[in-house]
Amino acid sequence: MAAVREGLPDGRYGRSADRRADRKLKIIGAVLGAGLLGVVGWAGVSYISGQELSGRVISWDAVSDHAVKVHLEVVKDAADQGVCTLRSQAADGSEVGRKDVTIDQRTGQVDTEVTLRTTKRATNAVLVGCTSSSEGSSSSSSS
Repeated sequence: MAAVREGLPDGRYGRSADRRADRKLKIIGAVLGAGLLGVVGWAGVSYISGQELSGRVISWDAVSDHAVKVHLEVVKDAADQGVCTLRSQAADGSEVGRKDVTIDQRTGQVDTEVTLRTTKRATNAVLVGCTSSSEGSSSSSSS
């Protein structure tokens, strides 16, 4: 009967060099993976912390065929100013109204009611987004 060998003869096929190369590749892969994870985490934190105004529509009511009343809440730093864009759509999905609302009150939270004029009966009112204005630190006329 023939004897079955369990492994290759020692030193014959250069396995020790392959093990070293495999280990180097694993270390390089781990370092690159950690670097990529760090970059993605940094980008996420930068994006979230860069948003100075945060708004939401609390409620809305179609008061007529040509107007929607929107209750808007914006959270910001007291010194920040900005603009929030509201949009309204009809039942068929077409846009029937859009309005930019200036947020310049010197408080951290602004609750305001806005009347959005529409071209026909609206079925919703949504906040498209809020952007900070670059004039947040300059003084403007008070009313």
